[in-house]
Amino acid sequence: MIGRFVARRAAMLVATALVASVAVYGALFIAPGDPATLLIGGGKPPSPQLLAEIHRQYHLDDPFLQGYLRWLGGMLHGDAGQSLTYKDSVTHLVTERIGNTAFLVAYAAVLIIVPGVTLGTVAALRGGFGDTLVTVVTTALMAVPTFVMSVVLIWWLSVQWDWLPAYGAGEGFTGRLEHLTLPALALATAWLAYVAQVTRSAVRAELASEHVETAWARGVPERFVVRKHVLRNAAGPLFSVSGVAVAGLIAGCSIVEQAFGINGIGALLVQSAAKQDLAVVQALALITVVVFVVVNTLVDVVTAALDHRVSLEGTA
Repeated sequence: MIGRFVARRAAMLVATALVASVAVYGALFIAPGDPATLLIGGGKPPSPQLLAEIHRQYHLDDPFLQGYLRWLGGMLHGDAGQSLTYKDSVTHLVTERIGNTAFLVAYAAVLIIVPGVTLGTVAALRGGFGDTLVTVVTTALMAVPTFVMSVVLIWWLSVQWDWLPAYGAGEGFTGRLEHLTLPALALATAWLAYVAQVTRSAVRAELASEHVETAWARGVPERFVVRKHVLRNAAGPLFSVSGVAVAGLIAGCSIVEQAFGINGIGALLVQSAAKQDLAVVQALALITVVVFVVVNTLVDVVTAALDHRVSLEGTA
């Protein structure tokens, strides 16, 4: 049964990626403006002959279906085309920057999952003032946009206190850890609060369940009940929401990388979009969608394996 579930999810992943590729290529295909003018620059109108040569070289005049199939075939073989702005292959541009983004997302994911699950669990188990405090603080943090949190952290921890650098990605593991702490905090704060809220709700729901109340009545030790019944049964929803949070980090990277001057693929996407560098935008948009779908598919599969209440034939 689990094999059919995984196969069905894999088929959905492929179908979603294909639909996304058509949408990404089609949206930029019909976008206004002529990318060829970016290669010429200057104030004088470009000559028709030069524009025609650029269009021929970069296949800008290909019909939609022909251009889409050529582009998709190149993507599948690791060739995403040439950048009009950077005069370099898109594959090289992405591989050169993806390390910074991957480190940032992984760092932010740790900052989301570990404190978020811990705060939510403690708030649900202890209740009282601690529960109220966690609820109020996390609710407030969920309302703060990522770009606002970036500005606040730069002003507070970098400008006022000079604790952490606010620009660049650093070199080596230690340098990256130091330079990416503020960006990771800015990227993770709202999602951390969300995970804490969901964790609190899931744990409280398990505490009120019949089998847990029966265990309390039988005098089963608290540590055993919490570990064996509460946290185990809450693991499915917690893993699910944590996976969604990590996938959501990919979309937020663009804002944070721009704010902190990080040379990652998020900043590359923003800069390329501003310059109408279609090949770069198409490749990065498709990569973002595929990674998001892959993460969510893995989350669905692992959640189904962890939580017996999730149906492998349909929905929960």
